[in-house]
Amino acid sequence: MPQTLEGFRVAALVSDRFEQVELTGPRDALREAGATVSIVSPQKQMKGMKHHDVGDTFQADVDLASASPDDFDALLLPGGVINGDSLRVNPEAQRLVKALVNDSKPVAVICHGGWLLISSGVAQGRTVTSWPTLQDDFRNAGAHWVDETVVVDGNWVSSRKPDDIPNFNREMIRVFAEEKKRQRERKAA
Repeated sequence: MPQTLEGFRVAALVSDRFEQVELTGPRDALREAGATVSIVSPQKQMKGMKHHDVGDTFQADVDLASASPDDFDALLLPGGVINGDSLRVNPEAQRLVKALVNDSKPVAVICHGGWLLISSGVAQGRTVTSWPTLQDDFRNAGAHWVDETVVVDGNWVSSRKPDDIPNFNREMIRVFAEEKKRQRERKAA
């Protein structure tokens, strides 16, 4: 039986020049599983990147400054060097990440999206993977970095690059479905 995420709300946090397939691949898989995915961004409109080439234009669903952690059940952090570098120094992005992590909501992160977790001070003690150039940053932040296609550490799912998206999507949906089940059990108790 396929896992359903009907009613599950995911914040996809991006800034301009994110790696397009690292948003669209997971977003489409989540939507197919029934989740609602909202693009949260400091810009109203942003461009994706297709590696080094400028990609499509995307519209934000939620302005980052007004994004409430209470409105989301999970966080998706696509990569892209420009995106990751821009978000990691954004106080509103750090605020949202810290609040979601402190509320024990699941996180799915790929490639350079991990920079925001590092700069938000929430990576310590976690086992993660990422684009290889982030390994020193993760280790310096107190995380255990490994080179694998997908890593699940509790309610965190991480991957390295676009080639990993099929495995990333599978584990992300599984972890998010477990969270949805816990939510149902808490409501029933």
